[in-house]
Amino acid sequence: MASTTHWLAPEEQSAWHGFIRMQARLTGRLARELQNETGLSAGDYAVLVALTDAPDGRLRVLELARAVEWEKSRLSHRIGRMAGRGLVERVECEGDARGAFVVLTEGGRQAIERAAPGHVATVRRLALSALSPDEIRLLGHISERILDRLEQDSHTPGDATSKGVDGTRRAARPVL
Repeated sequence: MASTTHWLAPEEQSAWHGFIRMQARLTGRLARELQNETGLSAGDYAVLVALTDAPDGRLRVLELARAVEWEKSRLSHRIGRMAGRGLVERVECEGDARGAFVVLTEGGRQAIERAAPGHVATVRRLALSALSPDEIRLLGHISERILDRLEQDSHTPGDATSKGVDGTRRAARPVL
């Protein structure tokens, strides 16, 4: 039986492997520096950023799961740990016994306000300062094209992971 796989050409393979290595190293380095400098994990930071972007600092659990692109069970564990540290709280929805909100606490707001400037400086130092303004625009364009492709090719009904809760593209922000 003949293979119908359309293998990567050498240039494609080199570009793909470079992207995967860069993404893994950059994500790992950002997470380590964030943890060391602020005590927040990358997951904590992602949740806090999503809540900071939300009206009134609150999102339904499912909306938050979509915003950070996690499974509901993973988010539930994270929210429990963050609530124990006073960063967020889980509030039941009035009139919807099955629903709950995750709400940013004052402690969570203070934590993200302390962490964001250093994290942005690290993103700039490790990634953005290595690029010209034209390359930054190109990176943004490439990222949007791939995100659009992922949306078009989604196999998960109702998947809106690269869009905000109102269906519009999420604003650029310093998340991992």
